[in-house]
Amino acid sequence: MNITLAQAEKMISVAKQKSTSLDTKMNIAIVDAGANLVAFGRMDGAWLGSLDISIKKAKTARYFDMNTGIIGELSQPAGPLYNIEHSNNGLITFPGGVPIKNKDGEIIGAIGVSGSSVENDHAVAEAGATAI
Repeated sequence: MNITLAQAEKMISVAKQKSTSLDTKMNIAIVDAGANLVAFGRMDGAWLGSLDISIKKAKTARYFDMNTGIIGELSQPAGPLYNIEHSNNGLITFPGGVPIKNKDGEIIGAIGVSGSSVENDHAVAEAGATAI
């Protein structure tokens, strides 16, 4: 099962609303179950450098089916995933990437958000991921 464009657009809309409520500007990427980009939104004034980060956060969350912040905890020196960020043409291992599940709990894609503090990035990603 894959995420649809309509679902991805709804998630971007909800994520943008959450970002606005936090008074920040975000780049928001949605990938499908195969980690292919389905939809992308860059809020006016969002950092250009965060564009690539948001896409990589979404892909990282889908590649490993877990929040990117958890991967970050596991990839610290002496951790079991130390240096994993150098695989797959570069991963992002700090918060802001969240797997997306359907009503049956199956992972159908992931969302990646970047443009603010990692706490805000994660909050916006969570809001988007739970929008469908």
